[in-house]
Amino acid sequence: MESVLLLNASYQPIKVISWKRAVCLWFSGKVEIIEEYEYDLHSVSLVIKAPAVVRLLSYVRIGKRQPPLSRVNILARDNCRCQYCGATVTSREATMDHIIPKSRGGCTSWKNIVCCCVRCNRKKGNRTPQEAGMPLLNEPVVPDWLPVIKVKLNGNVPNSWQFFIQHWYR
Repeated sequence: MESVLLLNASYQPIKVISWKRAVCLWFSGKVEIIEEYEYDLHSVSLVIKAPAVVRLLSYVRIGKRQPPLSRVNILARDNCRCQYCGATVTSREATMDHIIPKSRGGCTSWKNIVCCCVRCNRKKGNRTPQEAGMPLLNEPVVPDWLPVIKVKLNGNVPNSWQFFIQHWYR
């Protein structure tokens, strides 16, 4: 089944929830359905369109979000591209490279890890990019929290979500 985009009362995207959770929130009067998918959900006594986008009826204050540091999130930030040669890599063949190697005091953080192909990772070895003569294509940054949603959906953001995502994050 499809995932549902949950919006704050201000129409700001908050997160992706399951269709079951969205229907429960709707029945409890906490959300309104903004967009629907083409198919129906059937129960014994009720048929409704499957929700695609729901909006909370009361505003929820959300602080600054930062996604957790994980392999999936690093791949999302770097668009599955080696940050040394620019080659596109699959999640299976991608490696995570410490820009400043851990053996030299480098930490595991958003600003010290990049997606890398196996060939470049072997070539760089236990050196810094400057020592290896391999400059980074993009400076690593702490990503916004929204791109991680795209990874959960395998990059396929439903058309019914586009307006809400583009409106808030350009």
